[in-house]
Amino acid sequence: MAALTELSSFSAYPIIQAPMAGGASNPRLAAAVSAAGGLGFLAAGYKTSEAMYEEIRQLRDLSSQPFGVNLFMPQPATVDRSAVAVYAEQLAGEAAWYGTSLGDPEAGGDDAYDAKVAVLLEDPVPMVSFTFGCPERAVLDAFSKAGTYTVVTVTSSAEAMAAQWAGADAVCVQGVEAGGHQGTHRDDPLLDGTGAGTGLIALIPQVREAVRLPVIAAGGLMRGGQIAAVLAAGADAAALGTAFLVTPESGANPLHKRAITDPVFARTELTRAFSGRPARGLLNRFMREHGPYAPPGYPQIHHLTAGLRKAAAEAGDPQGMSLWAGQGHRLARELSAGALVETLVAELHAAQRALA
Repeated sequence: MAALTELSSFSAYPIIQAPMAGGASNPRLAAAVSAAGGLGFLAAGYKTSEAMYEEIRQLRDLSSQPFGVNLFMPQPATVDRSAVAVYAEQLAGEAAWYGTSLGDPEAGGDDAYDAKVAVLLEDPVPMVSFTFGCPERAVLDAFSKAGTYTVVTVTSSAEAMAAQWAGADAVCVQGVEAGGHQGTHRDDPLLDGTGAGTGLIALIPQVREAVRLPVIAAGGLMRGGQIAAVLAAGADAAALGTAFLVTPESGANPLHKRAITDPVFARTELTRAFSGRPARGLLNRFMREHGPYAPPGYPQIHHLTAGLRKAAAEAGDPQGMSLWAGQGHRLARELSAGALVETLVAELHAAQRALA
């Protein structure tokens, strides 16, 4: 596979469809975004290496354009098991209500990372990004030799410097506004998951001054004017997740899609309630009732609540689901993925002309 050495060479426009684990990012969505001139992404998180490879095969059948695959880094075994057990006792009522059982918190913490890396080195893809940490230099060097462009998600200038030292080709700078999990390299157990973090516009110049790597900006971006703003702040491209979550090509649960623009869900908050790691979602009953008591413990809490979340979805109850969304969720537009890219590009160009 021929290497694409510049970030700008992957797509006609500086617009990336952020990888959203859990089903939203699928081959159909990634293909539609890439076909419209953006860069589509698959999310390998929570999948087996075989399932990841099958999605790559499907995407290649749908499109010949460049695309990316996102991997979750293995997590250190530092969880307080007694705290997880106490939380499980608190969730017993939820399990009884939904007529299901709690999951096994010890179901695994590495997300089949080594197997996925092996597959991607054996059959390389254009781009691979990493979340929840930074790979060792040997891994990034192996991807470089395979012709794969590597991106590390960072939430601080210190994490960006670590990614540069390890040999990453670029960093994805994630502001606190972003939906879903905060991609910090280490989860600080002293934080309650509700407030810590830096806003995107403040974070971009900090990272830009700390490292020489290309910067992808992510966090609450929903309009072309916002893309113009992060490019003006020093980013090379923008990644949007929630904006693409509501498109017909997205594989997100229909209840999740409707909730994004439902006035019942007025705001988002960071919570540990569903996974044990700070993640931003639409504030619902489960977050209000259990968020204050959820201990640090990813992916143990994720495994523990998996059955509850699935049962809530099957019951048609968004109040028990993890409705990940960025702070800009009320700006979501129900357009096709291709039409959304075209609209964002038009807005971006208009904003750049206004700034000129």
